[in-house]
Amino acid sequence: MSKTMAEPDVLLVVDIQNDFCPGGSLAVPRGDEVVPVINALARRFAHVVLTQDWHPPGHLSFASSHPDRKPYETIELPYGPQILWPDHCVQGSAGAEFRTDLQIRHAELVLRKGYHREIDSYSAFRENDRTTLTGLAGYLRERGLARVFLAGLAFDFCVRFSAEDARSAGFDVVVVEDACRGIDVDGSVQATRRRLAELAIPCLNAGSIA
Repeated sequence: MSKTMAEPDVLLVVDIQNDFCPGGSLAVPRGDEVVPVINALARRFAHVVLTQDWHPPGHLSFASSHPDRKPYETIELPYGPQILWPDHCVQGSAGAEFRTDLQIRHAELVLRKGYHREIDSYSAFRENDRTTLTGLAGYLRERGLARVFLAGLAFDFCVRFSAEDARSAGFDVVVVEDACRGIDVDGSVQATRRRLAELAIPCLNAGSIA
């Protein structure tokens, strides 16, 4: 396997799971298109981390947990505003599994997030209460990994929050935009591009990364 990226670089592959792809319960439009791009990109990295949304049944972010509420409504929870989602990535379900065409056998870590019933978790680094840490930043530091490349689903939620938190934790960050797709709730894709630009986080295509 030929790997061309520098040793301190890590590819963080976000939530390439059945429920986030066409046919899934929270499908990101054209989400399946990122898989071959990510597979090819991963071959260039010595270090790869995968994240996996991993919700218990009845998770507080599910619309079904709130009588008279519908998916994509926003409510206030103790930690702030929360978009309500269709039930998705329930622990042990087929929807929570990685897509079978995701072929990254050399991935060194699978980080599961969103498993606390009372708190949603978009970011790979920090849950939505913005105080509960996943431990990923410490793992990367102890491994000597300093630059994080992000790819996956969805661009405007889990990729965005992971990128923001990686930068906040002191890492150099690059988003590989052609290896992402967005779900676009109320203009969230454009809001993500603006936020990443404010943070000086580059959005590049896989072919331009060196």
